[in-house]
Amino acid sequence: SGPGPLDLVIIGGGVSGMAAALEARGAGLSFEILEASEPFATLINFPRAKPIYTYPTSMTPAGALQFTPRSAIKEGLIEELSDLTTARGIVPRIARSEQVGRRDGLLEVTLAEGDRLLAHRVVVAIGRSGNFRKLGVAGEDLPKVFNRLHDPNDYRGQDLLVVGGGDSALETAIALARSGGRVTLCHRRAELSRPKAENVETLESLRAGVTDAGSLRLALSTEVKEIRETEVILSASGNLETIPNDVVFMMIGREAPLDFFRRSGVSIRSEWRGRTWAGFLSFLLFCVFLYNWKAGGALYHAFEARQWFPFNIPSLLAGVSTSFSDPSTLAGTLGISLGSPGFYYSLAYCLCVVIFGIQRIRRRRTPYITAQTLTLMAVQVVPLFLLPYILLPWLGHNGWFESGTGRWLGDQLFPMTEWDPQGREYWRAFGLILAWPLFIWNVFTAQPMWLWLGISFAQTFVLIPILIYFWGKGAYCGWICSCGALSETLGDAHRQKMPHGPFWNRLNMLGQAVLALALILLGTRIAGWVWPDSWAGSFHAALLNEFSVTTGPLRIQVNYYWWVDVMLAGIVGVGCYFWLSGRVWCRFACPLAALMHVYTQFSRFRILSEKKKCISCNVCTTVCHQGIDVMSFANKGAPMADPECVRCSACVQSCPTGTLSFGQVDPRNLLVIRKDRIEASPVLMAEAGGRQDYPGRGASD
Repeated sequence: SGPGPLDLVIIGGGVSGMAAALEARGAGLSFEILEASEPFATLINFPRAKPIYTYPTSMTPAGALQFTPRSAIKEGLIEELSDLTTARGIVPRIARSEQVGRRDGLLEVTLAEGDRLLAHRVVVAIGRSGNFRKLGVAGEDLPKVFNRLHDPNDYRGQDLLVVGGGDSALETAIALARSGGRVTLCHRRAELSRPKAENVETLESLRAGVTDAGSLRLALSTEVKEIRETEVILSASGNLETIPNDVVFMMIGREAPLDFFRRSGVSIRSEWRGRTWAGFLSFLLFCVFLYNWKAGGALYHAFEARQWFPFNIPSLLAGVSTSFSDPSTLAGTLGISLGSPGFYYSLAYCLCVVIFGIQRIRRRRTPYITAQTLTLMAVQVVPLFLLPYILLPWLGHNGWFESGTGRWLGDQLFPMTEWDPQGREYWRAFGLILAWPLFIWNVFTAQPMWLWLGISFAQTFVLIPILIYFWGKGAYCGWICSCGALSETLGDAHRQKMPHGPFWNRLNMLGQAVLALALILLGTRIAGWVWPDSWAGSFHAALLNEFSVTTGPLRIQVNYYWWVDVMLAGIVGVGCYFWLSGRVWCRFACPLAALMHVYTQFSRFRILSEKKKCISCNVCTTVCHQGIDVMSFANKGAPMADPECVRCSACVQSCPTGTLSFGQVDPRNLLVIRKDRIEASPVLMAEAGGRQDYPGRGASD
């Protein structure tokens, strides 16, 4: 390593590590590449003659590490990579890295034998393969159980069980069957959703019947219960089956090598430490304070009674200048608004959308992101802030809503009130953008407000369905809604934190429950209007915002307003931003989103994919802050119509091979009608410009 610190240490001698070493060599850096076993160890441990998917072949990877058509199988790829790196003098040091730390302003790599390397930079290229996963069944440790297949010809004529449903499992089963093995492929799910289409097609062709090459049986919705010396017990829907068996291949993947990062002090996203919980709970408590203060809770009334901030601001401003005492001036109108907690909340909301929106545009440089983010910024600032807090009150104080048509319009949309210093309920202007049942207050009124009822009906049952028919649910959630505005700006850097998996997908049904509650409220509200003296009106008021339970000194709110509007939409929705992504409310509990899931059943919008380009890197799924398994659609070439999609474009923008794009299909036959004109993929932008190399994509991709 020489007398001084290295420019770079590369940990891992696989394809990514070697690509980094070639770039370092070209840049004239002093470096060392460390490999725990042997160069390209993962490739070397693949089965003999395993097909290697180096597509899309029409694209040239950036960097010095290149592939040619002779790399179609394992042996050819290893030979080509070895020749290329050896010719450039890239020789890894065989040593295991234990951790990376800091010392005297440098990075220090500690090796298993005790040596230490100092460097200005460290590239960790150890891949995703740690310890092999276990099933946790009896017999799993028998000598006949393997996690790798080296030469399928060694198992000719034997009874073989392959466990798993990914590409590795399918390729193992195919290789064994072609070599004369009697293969059973066992997968716990009801379908093969993850493997590449080519592997599934080959599997189906081999299942056609017993041939000289062997046989292959597919056992879906089946789990291994026990492994014995000469047999295996399988369970399918509770029914046990015993099959003869000589060898078991557990091809269920590996755990990520997280211990290395833990030893190096790197936080793991899915692991919450004491500090993580402390930060999360502290911010959640701040949100409890914030929403109680701004939404009419005990803190609101306490601050108002004591004339604490911001209720003291109008009188302070009036003492500074007489212009703040005249509400007909912009200064006077603004002075009144400055006494409302809602003004500061909305101002902070707008600032977050604008500031983090600009950062998003700079981070994700596509026309789609630019247009979407600017639209969200404009919608948030103008109709959701300037109108209710400045422009409409100023017009009102200048007589616009005092006579004739203006008076009728003002009384219909912004009725007069004594509790608001502005004189009218201008906050109802939120309903121009936020549709029922997301914004309920213009519908659930003591007496019908017919103009708002007409606007709300048109929004929810006419305009939004039309938008969804052509452009999907995300036309509203991703381009208009204020919840989406904050999610796509402040929440953009945290989208990968959204949890995925079956449990979280089942939790999506919470939104349907909230929608059902909103519909019950709608029914009781209408009944209360029709029969004013019936129980319906009282029940509606209690369920909406009056019902509470007193326990000792505590008065616990148990109504829709506090539990849905304040707790779920506000405290939980915003409180989870930096730990569970910005779409927690949108995905799990929003009643309007739940209603739009019904509309999406008839939508022409789809995320289109070119399966020949998909390399199953899983980036698209990782960045989806709605928890959608985008890759399961992409690597099959199926148009994605998941109702959770909010059209944020993260999957399209992040795909390293340009597999995905937005478009419309005919719902009857799924034929593509058109693709979006606003480009969302930087890869496709580069290709359209005549470039085959996309700077954001390296050879290891």
